[in-house]
Amino acid sequence: MPDPKQRDIPTVDVTLKRPTRARLLAGDTQIPVPVIMRYVSTDPLAVHVDFLPHVYPNDKCMTWSFARDLLAEGLRAPAGIGDVRISPCGRLHTIMLLQTVEGQAMLRFETPVIRRFLEDSYMAVAPGREDMNSALEQSLGSLLDGV
Repeated sequence: MPDPKQRDIPTVDVTLKRPTRARLLAGDTQIPVPVIMRYVSTDPLAVHVDFLPHVYPNDKCMTWSFARDLLAEGLRAPAGIGDVRISPCGRLHTIMLLQTVEGQAMLRFETPVIRRFLEDSYMAVAPGREDMNSALEQSLGSLLDGV
């Protein structure tokens, strides 16, 4: 007879979406850009920033995905060495630099919005409690999808 203390607790997949507005910084110009910050518990190590279709000339949605830890680190001090770099800009703003071979975009977010988003993601999956097997399967699935 199975031990009732060892019952599997059913897990619920959670998707968090936080619509917000970033500011694209281009010289002296600041252009408001609507985005959706997204966290999916089945991909617990990542966060996603979705740029809505009307932002790009080809009317396609663009998503940038990167480590949730990178977002958290970037609130405290400059973080990132790759295509996504995040750093605080005073107490109220956070800068996100997105780089591609075609160029780069510098976006300014309101730090309290990012903090609330991270807190909500921690309520869904606490830091250190991420299911690494699920995360590995998700990452490998994404990489090998076209193979």
